[in-house]
Amino acid sequence: MTQNSAAYYEVNDNKAYVYLNRPDQINAFNVAMRDDLHSIFTAIHIDDSLKAVIISGKGEKGFCSGADLTEFGSTPSRVVARKARYLRDVWDLIQNLPIPSIAILHGYTIGSGLELAMCCDFRVAEFKTQFRLPEVALAMLPFATGSQTLPRLIGNPKALELLLTSKWFTAEEASDLGLINRLAESHQLKAVAENLVSELIDKPATALQFAKQAIKRGAENHLSDGLVIEQKLAESIFSLRTTQPK
Repeated sequence: MTQNSAAYYEVNDNKAYVYLNRPDQINAFNVAMRDDLHSIFTAIHIDDSLKAVIISGKGEKGFCSGADLTEFGSTPSRVVARKARYLRDVWDLIQNLPIPSIAILHGYTIGSGLELAMCCDFRVAEFKTQFRLPEVALAMLPFATGSQTLPRLIGNPKALELLLTSKWFTAEEASDLGLINRLAESHQLKAVAENLVSELIDKPATALQFAKQAIKRGAENHLSDGLVIEQKLAESIFSLRTTQPK
């Protein structure tokens, strides 16, 4: 995988920098990009030296303009396409990363591009970023976790409005909804994301990983079940602290 690939990554200072790399198509999400990202995040999962993942899109026009509609109908059948989708589940790989993941968003962040970002733990956006989930207006449904991740991030009423109207919304509106963690001017975007990463990775790695699990797994259960998960994970951290050498 090289810088000519639809997506590639580099490692620097124990951080993985993942790049969507189809700038002429505003990084439209196609099969090649999905396969590249699956390989990338599979490799990141098994690299114990990494402390964080930062995802961004190449080019000035945007993070990702959504699915590449020119590829629709190019697969042998819907059954084959769906099987390939589940065998190369990029979204699950991102959601289950043991280390923090941050998406840096700019320009057009649409459809599956926004869905990809919502699978990350944090989102940092340029003030001029424009968002949209257009699937319903195109007689489709989000198929890259959007119908599930969006309501978990901003609540059902607002998620329904954005999904069912397919309307555009701004970075400031996204921030007000709780979808964006931090906003920045274009020239400060990378620095703001790096500062957030620094705040995260100065914490004990095991505690950081288990805290992520507690929140994510707890959110998928009733509160009472979530509290049990939290307690067990907290006990596991304490056990590791008492058994590991000083």
